[in-house]
Amino acid sequence: MSAQPKVSIVIPFYNCEYIDQAIASALAQTYKNIEVIVVDDGSTQYQHLLEPYKDKIRYFYKPNGGTASALNYGIAKSTGQYFAWLSADDRYVPEKVERQLAFMNKVGSIASHTAYYYINAAGGRTGEIHANYTTKKEFYETLLSGCPINGCSVMLHMYIFERIGMFDEQRRYTHDYDLWLRLLQHFDFHYLDESLLEYRVHGTMGTLNHWDEIQQDMLVIQSKYGNSLRTLIEKERGQG
Repeated sequence: MSAQPKVSIVIPFYNCEYIDQAIASALAQTYKNIEVIVVDDGSTQYQHLLEPYKDKIRYFYKPNGGTASALNYGIAKSTGQYFAWLSADDRYVPEKVERQLAFMNKVGSIASHTAYYYINAAGGRTGEIHANYTTKKEFYETLLSGCPINGCSVMLHMYIFERIGMFDEQRRYTHDYDLWLRLLQHFDFHYLDESLLEYRVHGTMGTLNHWDEIQQDMLVIQSKYGNSLRTLIEKERGQG
C-alpha cells in the first residue's frame, strides 16, 4: 500500500447555501493526496458558489436522485484508495484526513468514524459529540436502537464497496445506517475519539425536515439487521 494513499472526498450537493464552505474545508486539508469530488444532484440554486473552485475540484452534474445516488455516483468516479463523505452544509477541520488516516494505519483499520462538533448556521461551534460506548458490545447495542455514527466523520477503504456494495438508493434517509450495518457483518468499525468534523445544525437541514420519515425508515433497517446485530452482541458477550 502507498505510504500516501489518495483519499477521495465526495460532496453531494443539492441547493445548499453552504457548499462553498464545505469545499474550502476539503481543499484546506493538511493531507495533500486528496481529490475533492462534488456531485451536483440536480441543483437549481447556489451553483454560482462553485465557480471559484471549479479548477480545484472534480465536478459532476446528474439529475436529482437523492443523497445515496449522489454518493454512489461520486464513488464510481473516484480514483482514491479511501472514501470520505462531506455533506454540503458541513465542514472538515484541517487535520481531518491526516489524523484519521494515521489512526487507521496505526490500528489496521479499513473503516472508521470520529467524534464531531456541532456548529450553528453562522458556523460557530455550539457543542461536541463523543461516543458513549467503550466496547464493541456497547457499540452494537447502541446500533440496535439508533445510529451514533455521523456519516461525514467516516472514512472507508474502497475495498469495502467491492465487498458489500454501495449505498442503497431506495433508502432515501437511512442509506448510511443501512451501509454501516452491512459493513459490520464483515469488518470492524473503529472509532477515533477526536472531533474532526463540524456538523451544521440549521433550519433547512434534511434531518429536521424529514424527521418522521427518517424514524419510519430506521424501524425498517432495525428490523432487517436486528438479528445480525444481536448475533454480534452474543459473540462479544461470549468473549467477555
